[in-house]
Amino acid sequence: MDVQDVDFEQLYRGATPMGRKMPWDLGAPQPAVVALADAGEFTGDVLDIGCGLGDNSAFLASRGLHVTGLDGAPSAIEQARARAAAKGLDIEFAVADATKLEGYEDRFDTVLDSALYHCLSEDQRRQYLAALTRAARPGARLHLFCFSPEVPAAFPAPYLISEADLRETVGRGWTIELLEPTVYTTSMTPEELRQSVRVVLDEDPTGLDRLGTDADGRVLVPVWRLKAVRR
Repeated sequence: MDVQDVDFEQLYRGATPMGRKMPWDLGAPQPAVVALADAGEFTGDVLDIGCGLGDNSAFLASRGLHVTGLDGAPSAIEQARARAAAKGLDIEFAVADATKLEGYEDRFDTVLDSALYHCLSEDQRRQYLAALTRAARPGARLHLFCFSPEVPAAFPAPYLISEADLRETVGRGWTIELLEPTVYTTSMTPEELRQSVRVVLDEDPTGLDRLGTDADGRVLVPVWRLKAVRR
């Protein structure tokens, strides 16, 4: 299984060797996103692009923000709606192509990309940033998390993103105010991650032992944290 060719619709249906436990499904908001919200970094109309199962969207909506969650996988959107409804939250979820975002022009004041960027090819990343630029209002903020080259080779990452890539691609329509290394919380313990690599990729999980864990024993993965403002 090549992670660069993952069919996310099949994955959200549980129809891949990975099963139903996905590394990014915490059943709760990403801690790095919670920290941004606590710092007052989300305002106005918020776009959660590549929202997946919608836990970040639900968290931001619970803070009183108007949130739109978009994803390319219909099954993800279906489950996101169910999770939000169970919490009594009113969130606009829809299926959309992140490289086009047709119908969402000049709409958002804050954009959250919580691990979508590194799922896209180089050409797709350029199209995606052009689409985000059209969808965001002048002065809008972008918060983006993506895998960095510090991720071990055995980790199932579609693409590892260089600092130069981010500065060139994002910098076309946005002013980068912050770009720094941080960590991203996964749903897996070290043993669960090693087993997933063995089963899904049929590879030796050598090198994964150097990844840290949080207080709950969940693996932490090196990522870039980027903050930018739309020009």
